Amino acid sequence: MIAFLIKRLYHALLVMFVISIIAFAIQDNLGDPIQQMVGQSVPESEREALREELGLNDPFLVQYLRFAGNAVQFDFGYSYTFNQPTTEVIMRHLPATLELVAASTFLIIALSVPIGVYSAIRPRAWLTRFFMGVSIVGISIPVFLTAIVLIQIFAIGVSVTPFPADTGWGAWLNDLLSTDGGMPAYGRGDPVNVFGTWDSNFASLNGLTYLVLPAVSLASIMLPLFIRLIRAEMLEVLQSEYVKFARAKGISLRRIYFIHALKNTMLPVITVGGVQIGTLVAYTILTETVFQWPGMGLMFLNAIQRSDVPLIVTYLMIVGLIFVITNTLVDLIYGLVNPTVKLTGKPA
Repeated sequence: MIAFLIKRLYHALLVMFVISIIAFAIQDNLGDPIQQMVGQSVPESEREALREELGLNDPFLVQYLRFAGNAVQFDFGYSYTFNQPTTEVIMRHLPATLELVAASTFLIIALSVPIGVYSAIRPRAWLTRFFMGVSIVGISIPVFLTAIVLIQIFAIGVSVTPFPADTGWGAWLNDLLSTDGGMPAYGRGDPVNVFGTWDSNFASLNGLTYLVLPAVSLASIMLPLFIRLIRAEMLEVLQSEYVKFARAKGISLRRIYFIHALKNTMLPVITVGGVQIGTLVAYTILTETVFQWPGMGLMFLNAIQRSDVPLIVTYLMIVGLIFVITNTLVDLIYGLVNPTVKLTGKPA
C-alpha cells in the first residue's frame, strides 16, 4: 500500500506539472488583463508601469518559475477581478460545486444500480425496454437543454390542454399533465454556514429544494451511461460459469444476483465510473450557468470574460488536482472491492 501511494504521488506530481505548464502557457491567449483592470482613459504609460509591476513583461520561463515557486506554497497570486488571493476565491465557490457533484453522484448511484441490475435480470420486460429507450434519449440530450426543460416544467410550470376540459375525464387528464411550477431554479437560496467559508445546502430543507433541479440536470449526463454499463456487465457476469454453478447448487437467485454477480459487475463500473464522476466537475460549467449556481464553473466563465488570468490558471490547477485525487481513490476502492488485485501491480 505504501509503495502504491508513493507511486501515485509521483504520478500526481508529474500530472500536475504538465497541467501547470499547459495552463500557464495559454494565458497569453486569454486576453489582456490590464485592459480589464483599468479604464479606457488610463494612458499607455500607466498601463506599461502596471504591466511591469505585475511582472507581465518578464520572459515566460521567469514567469513560470515564479508561479511554480508560489504554487508549491499554494499561492497562485491575486485575482484581478476580486482583488483577493485566488485560493480564497476558489474556496468560496468550491463548496457549491462539490455539493452539486455530490448530490448528482448520489442520484446516479441510487438510480443506476437498481435499474441496471433489473434490466439485466429481466432483459425482455417492457420496463427494461422503457429504461433502455429513455437512456438512449438521455445520452443524446445536452445538459443545458435538460436544464431548460426542467426549469420550464418544475419552476415555471406548463399548462397542457389537449383533452376536452368540459368533461370530467378530460379535465382530470389536463390537470395530470400540467404542472404549477414553483420550484427554485436560480442560485443557492440561503445556505446554512457550517464552518469557515463552507455554506451548505444540505443543512436545511430549503437548501435541498434549491439543489434538486441542478442536481437532476447534472446527473442526467452520466445516469444513462451508468445504467447501460451496469446492465451490460451484469449480463456478461450472469453468463459466467461460476453463476451457472451457483444455480446448480441451489443457491437462491437473490443471493446470486446481489452478492455474487453484482460484486463482480461493479469492478469495471468502479474503474470507468470513477473517472466519469470526476468529469462532472467540468460539466458543472453548463449547469451552473443555466441555474446561476454560484460555484467554480460560473466563476470560471466570469474569469474568462474578464481575462482574470491568475484565477483561470488556479481553476485549472484545482480541477486537475481533483481529477488526480479521484483517480487515486478509484484505485484504492478497486483494491478493496477485489482483494485479488494488488495495488502495486504485481500478481496476487
